[in-house]
Amino acid sequence: MTGTVLLLRALGLGDLLTAVPALRGLRRAFPDHVVLLAAPEPLAELLPLLPEVDELVPTPGLADFRWRRAAPDVAVNLHGSGPESVRAVCSTGARQVLSHRHPAAPPVAGPDWEAEQHERQRWCRLLRHYDIDADPDDLLLPTPLDRPRTGVAIVHPGASHGARLWPVERYAEVARWAADADFDVVLTGSESEHERAARVAELAGLPGNSVLAGRTGLRELAALVAHARLLICGDTGIAHLASAFRTPSVVLFGPVSPRYWGPPVDTRHIALWHGRSGDTFASDPDPGLLAITIGQVIDAARRAVRRG
Repeated sequence: MTGTVLLLRALGLGDLLTAVPALRGLRRAFPDHVVLLAAPEPLAELLPLLPEVDELVPTPGLADFRWRRAAPDVAVNLHGSGPESVRAVCSTGARQVLSHRHPAAPPVAGPDWEAEQHERQRWCRLLRHYDIDADPDDLLLPTPLDRPRTGVAIVHPGASHGARLWPVERYAEVARWAADADFDVVLTGSESEHERAARVAELAGLPGNSVLAGRTGLRELAALVAHARLLICGDTGIAHLASAFRTPSVVLFGPVSPRYWGPPVDTRHIALWHGRSGDTFASDPDPGLLAITIGQVIDAARRAVRRG
């Protein structure tokens, strides 16, 4: 290998997965380079599914980014609109910086930021500005060989912000329906979401071993989704795993439209959305999200499974 390409994407699971088409475009453009990904360390568990990346450089967040290695040949800002992320990639001393431009950041020859586009398209558009081809639909991941528990219906009641939390009582009704329909139902989530998942299981009358929240790493979670029959969740990272593995999914959107973060066009993925945008960082569930009914979710789940 003849050089180094640094990719800055110090964000979460869904953010990484929506950048996969861009990662593949960059790998094709720099086939003989070492590709480094600056991202949170837990995401390293997914690298066996991402041959486009050679090494993960642990970066908890943008505020923690400090480049202490030799200057890369190319530094790519796949993180955000700037100016902080633009400054970060420029601070590496890279010979070439690929980034959107920002008036408050060091000058780069990139395109202006456009808010009105899907996240996968955003990064492919950035690369096309630099004559690097990338296909926003090139998002599928290879199926993991691990098979921790196959054929399950996953109910994932957590999300990163309160605005995206559909009520536990409603998730419980959906989980009870799935169990009554002879699905092997499991509840997933992070360690901090274990109590919420356990409450869903309790209300749904599910056994304690159905609660996997806090008990799976990303590698095991990816394998679980890849071999599942169905995923029901809000607008959060695990939804993008279902897209990557073509696992039938029902994703509940609010306050952000699926136009920006939704699954690809595929009949096995159903995005429920009531057309109301709101505050992503609000602590209470978004009114548009609350407008989604239990019946709508169950009906969508039936359709997704039939199409899968």
